[in-house]
Amino acid sequence: MKTIKQLERLKKAHKLIKLQNTGTPNEFAYLLRISERELYRILEYLKEMEASISFSRNSNTYYYNDDFDLLVNINIQVMVKEELKTIYAGCSKLTEKHKILHIN
Repeated sequence: MKTIKQLERLKKAHKLIKLQNTGTPNEFAYLLRISERELYRILEYLKEMEASISFSRNSNTYYYNDDFDLLVNINIQVMVKEELKTIYAGCSKLTEKHKILHIN
């Protein structure tokens, strides 16, 4: 579930940057419920995806220098035994314990 939480934070960070409503780094980290160090990791990750991000001291917010958009979709689906058999071409070795967490 850690990955899902990270994706949710990334999505929220992007939204706040897009709206130019992040506040200071300390406030931004607080809004995301993370440390400033983790915030800087998220910002670095966005920059690795070619997002040009700056901080305005006048407006006290991060913003994108260029048009940048990020689409994060989280879809979780628990599948029952019969659905799994269909996916795995009728494999009969599936038990009730088999569940798939599918994130896309």
